[in-house]
Amino acid sequence: MRGRALLVVAMLLAPPATADDAIERSTEVGPVRATLRVTPAEPVIGDRLTLEIEVRAEPGVEVLMPEFGEALDRFAIVDFVPSETIDDDGKTIARQRYTLQPSRSGPQRIPPILVEFVDRRPGQTPAPEGEDAYELLTERLDFDVTSVLPEDAPLELRPARGELPPLEPSGPRAWPFVVAGLALIAALSPVLIRSWLAYRARARRGSAFDLAYAELKTLLDTPRPGLEEMDAFFVKLSGIVRRYLERRFGLRSLELTTEEFLEAMTGSPDLSRAHQALMQSFLRRADLVKFAHHLPEPAAVEDSIGAARRFLDETRDDLRLVASRPPEAVHA
Repeated sequence: MRGRALLVVAMLLAPPATADDAIERSTEVGPVRATLRVTPAEPVIGDRLTLEIEVRAEPGVEVLMPEFGEALDRFAIVDFVPSETIDDDGKTIARQRYTLQPSRSGPQRIPPILVEFVDRRPGQTPAPEGEDAYELLTERLDFDVTSVLPEDAPLELRPARGELPPLEPSGPRAWPFVVAGLALIAALSPVLIRSWLAYRARARRGSAFDLAYAELKTLLDTPRPGLEEMDAFFVKLSGIVRRYLERRFGLRSLELTTEEFLEAMTGSPDLSRAHQALMQSFLRRADLVKFAHHLPEPAAVEDSIGAARRFLDETRDDLRLVASRPPEAVHA
């Protein structure tokens, strides 16, 4: 009892973490600099950690941030907030902020995290030969999670209890009920497994929609682009849609050209012809801006934004997908 009391007192007296108390590691490759930051620097078991991944890139460099939760499976992810801004010098600042819950005390680490980027600046090679993008791997970040129980806390030991008396039989044997219960679990296990897999699939699709909508909101919260920023704006807008297609439908998107991706999309049973046509128009319009230096009218910019938002809304879940297909496609 005394050990438990000391544990509670230590938790109550533990000082709160401050925003300035952080561990930070930075890695730079060419025009991109990535910084990992963990707060607090000396956490106590029970504290929630804040991990921030900040990537700064020169103008004209497209940043591909890590997938949600990549390399963080040893922590419970409590919250996730992505954001992306462009500063006064035209540099891209992309951030991912996680709130993590360590499961144990002792030495912990944030493994190296992969950030990719495409160098679209004039005169630069977009990616290494034979690759889709450059890679930046952050440094491993080590820290300790302290136990709340002081090392010198006294432990009260008591003599072992004597031999316990045998239990008196109080009713019928329980083993027939145990056998019947195990048989019922075995019979229901295929149904339970299918239900669990379906639930995981729905959660993954919902997560893809939430992430894409958060990224789109961040992009649209910034002022509409001027002529000089138009290509960078369409790179980000089309990147949001491509990442959503990859997360939601499992389509290889980021490493394919637009024509290769449109060809692969036609074979997807999950996308109706209307949605395929919508994506074909959207991606080709974005390519005109990104690669042919086409300057669209403000109305055309809003049309592209509307197309991206409409596609996300209409493919958010399976019921909307079925409703959007023609009758022959639904019964096929």
